[in-house]
Amino acid sequence: MTKPLADRTDVYDVIVVGGGVVGCALVRRFTLEGARVLLLEKSSDILSGASKGNSAILHTGFDAPRDSLELRCMQDGYQEYLDIHARMNLPLLKSGAMVVAWSEEDLRKLDGIVEQAHDNGVADVRIIDRERVRALEPHLAAHALGAAEVPGEFLIDPWSAPLAYLQQALMHGANTQFNAEVTNGQFDGGVWRLLTSRGVFLTRTVINCAGLFGDHLEQKLLGQSSFSIHPRKGQFVVFDKAASRYLKNIVLPVPNERTKGIVLTRTVYGNLLVGPTAEEQDDRLHARLDSEVLSQLIAAAVERIPALEGMPVTATYAALRPASEKKEYRVRKVEGKNWITVGGIRSTGLTAALGIAKHVFSLYDTQHCPPANQQWPSMPNLAEHLPRDYQQPGYGEIVCHCEMVTLREINAALRSPLPPGDLGGLKRRTRACMGRCQGFYCGARVAELSAGHLAIPLATGDCHESH
Repeated sequence: MTKPLADRTDVYDVIVVGGGVVGCALVRRFTLEGARVLLLEKSSDILSGASKGNSAILHTGFDAPRDSLELRCMQDGYQEYLDIHARMNLPLLKSGAMVVAWSEEDLRKLDGIVEQAHDNGVADVRIIDRERVRALEPHLAAHALGAAEVPGEFLIDPWSAPLAYLQQALMHGANTQFNAEVTNGQFDGGVWRLLTSRGVFLTRTVINCAGLFGDHLEQKLLGQSSFSIHPRKGQFVVFDKAASRYLKNIVLPVPNERTKGIVLTRTVYGNLLVGPTAEEQDDRLHARLDSEVLSQLIAAAVERIPALEGMPVTATYAALRPASEKKEYRVRKVEGKNWITVGGIRSTGLTAALGIAKHVFSLYDTQHCPPANQQWPSMPNLAEHLPRDYQQPGYGEIVCHCEMVTLREINAALRSPLPPGDLGGLKRRTRACMGRCQGFYCGARVAELSAGHLAIPLATGDCHESH
């Protein structure tokens, strides 16, 4: 006699569909609360969709919509990252930010920005005049008229953080399946039967974190979707490491109704970043670069920091944000279906991920027994302001000289509990092939070292691309 699905031992408590930063945070939260969790990711590695491209800022939420779920999740996520980053050896670089007024119209809007920040509980935001702006940022163009100063903004590593979240979950029994696209599913009132490209998986609860395809997943499995994704492309320019000396604070524009605008910021990797653009498109798979737009980004950066004139560009990249037809997060529990959707998470997802996970767990109505003793992964440091592996003896060789990536770091990534599934995953774990030469010199060695380790093997020339 066949056992009812609910009595089978291969039924997970929760399956999270989608291995972006929010999905990784959710797997961690539910696992640490004692649930038996599986992550299904249709690509060969985590962070292969929208999460692979962002500006790597930990935001205070000063400009988030008042009394919104987004604000609450951002501030909860911000605080939890501050609480746990040291235990996971995740970098944190306090930079502060300035919303700079470049016109009289911008200047008139600063009072409202400060008022909103204070309403949002970010009490240290204040207006500073042009002299103070120049004192803080002497390389900014002279036509900066003033700014709203936001001291509490940080720079973080956007890829090591979700990797750490998922690694901690794996340490407590979570499971992953890659190259496992959900193609269909049925719910019998107690258990979901999910059909994927890697077989059938059973779960009592589904959490939809499918990002750019979250509405499609709802439509496919629930028969209708409560929201629609409208992909928004963001293009970025990464200036050479030498450019970072011209900026300390994150420089933000005064936002408009549609977008927060183009940001100038350092990265923890030692570069200077400008972007993103906000371009609507229908294609959910391809974020193509546009040379004219990239030239406009470079020109905008030079206009704001004239010393960047002629500064080499290390890399350019584009990513898609899963915007929906509404600005707010699209998080909902579907009663009677054991289903929670986490959709429409745009540029604030990196900051909010841990807070979103906390909120989603509050919607879950099953109690489990959390592990008695939490274990904590210690992540390799890739940040330039902290000691790097090449500075410690016994690293073997420098494989990537642009980013000073060692043989020991690459071997550790390939043999880690959550190894990369493709070149992008190896880059994000080590920064190999991501420097000035974009893999021209180290690509062959990286291909040799990774042979037999990646689900998608590399040819020698695969590293020679913008990221």
